[in-house]
Amino acid sequence: MATKFLTDRVAVVSASSKGIGFAIAKRLGADGASVVVSSRKSKNVEEAVEALRVEGINAAGVTAHVGIKEDRKKLIEFAIDRFGKLDILVSNAAVNPHFGDIMSISDSQWDKMLNINVQSSLQLTQEAVPHLEASGRGNIVLVSSIAGYAPLDGLGAYSIMKSTLIGLNKALSQSLARRNIRVNAIAPGIIRTDFSRALYINEVDHENWLRTIPLNRLGEADECADVVAFLVSDEASYITGETIGVNGGMQARI
Repeated sequence: MATKFLTDRVAVVSASSKGIGFAIAKRLGADGASVVVSSRKSKNVEEAVEALRVEGINAAGVTAHVGIKEDRKKLIEFAIDRFGKLDILVSNAAVNPHFGDIMSISDSQWDKMLNINVQSSLQLTQEAVPHLEASGRGNIVLVSSIAGYAPLDGLGAYSIMKSTLIGLNKALSQSLARRNIRVNAIAPGIIRTDFSRALYINEVDHENWLRTIPLNRLGEADECADVVAFLVSDEASYITGETIGVNGGMQARI
């Protein structure tokens, strides 16, 4: 029987009804954690919870829009009410309402991206920290992107937000180390999910991406989840403030 490294731990994963978020929730649950999934849509939450429970995972879910203060509070309180504590927070929510030259972005698009892609990670962390500190082994993982290292074509604004998350990861790791809370991030490359589908659905675009990826294939959400599971485990107990690329070898450094 495989060792369950996260037995007796409780994890909250935001935006986790599909894609990378769901894969992370599933992997943490498979490793023994009780998991709370969330989404803005109740139907998506219900389907995700059911899918996890079928796998034998102790899962619960709640509708939450991380861009709304009351919902962030509700998400963390739900985890505490349901499972009694919180050990792991994975901030995964992201939006991209603008594609094209950054000079064409509207104020409302910029504000929405800043709110969901950056501010919500800080503010959700602020809600969670008292409980993570009480756990004595708190862990936070932010989901950034390879776009945070160099702007991808047409994704200038999104790239800025993801670059800011890399900086936030560094700042939070230094601030929270004294509370025995580790903070790390992952920077996925081109991962085969609905969220990034527009980047590779066209055959020409797909082939162009493959030319930039030494492993010559797109990534899978489960491969991101594997790295998160390592980062929140005791196997990574001396790692904090790091951003781990999950990108098949694409160039990714500032």
